[in-house]
Amino acid sequence: MLITGAGGGLGPALVQVFSGEQWRVAAGFHRDSPKSASDAVLNFQLDVTRAGSVAAGLEHVLAKFGRIDSLINNAGIVRDAGLWEMADDDWDRVLDVNLKGAFLCVQEVSKVMIRQRAGHVINISSFSGRTGQRGQANYAAAKAGLFGLTASLARELGSRNVRVNAILPGVLPTKMTANLTESELDQFAAANALGRINSLDEVARFIAFLAGTQNISGQLFQLDSRIAPWT
Repeated sequence: MLITGAGGGLGPALVQVFSGEQWRVAAGFHRDSPKSASDAVLNFQLDVTRAGSVAAGLEHVLAKFGRIDSLINNAGIVRDAGLWEMADDDWDRVLDVNLKGAFLCVQEVSKVMIRQRAGHVINISSFSGRTGQRGQANYAAAKAGLFGLTASLARELGSRNVRVNAILPGVLPTKMTANLTESELDQFAAANALGRINSLDEVARFIAFLAGTQNISGQLFQLDSRIAPWT
């Protein structure tokens, strides 16, 4: 199991749940990685926007565990701004981390999974990519791109027994949402049929369940109770 963005909001919950379910976990950190807590968890530095870092990280993981059964493309950032205020660097950086980073990781890891004739790629996308969000043109474009990447790779890799799926985890209590006001959080909660936002633990447990399945591929799983229009 390889998890990118292990230092982010959802990352630690994923590491905790998967390691608790006896998976061997390779946790990629963009900045200096903390010391690994056990032999079953390998923390390492990983910059998903650099092909060389991805290749070196994969080599490190394979030297430790010998195989990779699942990849979770969890690394992501936001740089919100209105279109008229958005700097080129804000557009490029968000696309690089959220979309290109997933591409570079799956490009390398899929080579291993094809040889194994087994594997599962799970892309962490967003409801914003499905419906759009004011001030998030860069983020919505990147996350929508993951929809197409997921569907295309599911078709490409299915004959090699490699599954590819995407998760829309919903609004979560993470650093990414820490700057939202109480009123804004209330609005997100009210947009859900259940009147509340999701929890890190529930999302991580669902992803752990999905990672263990054998016959699901090319699907998008929305994990909150917002209801999107059909068109």
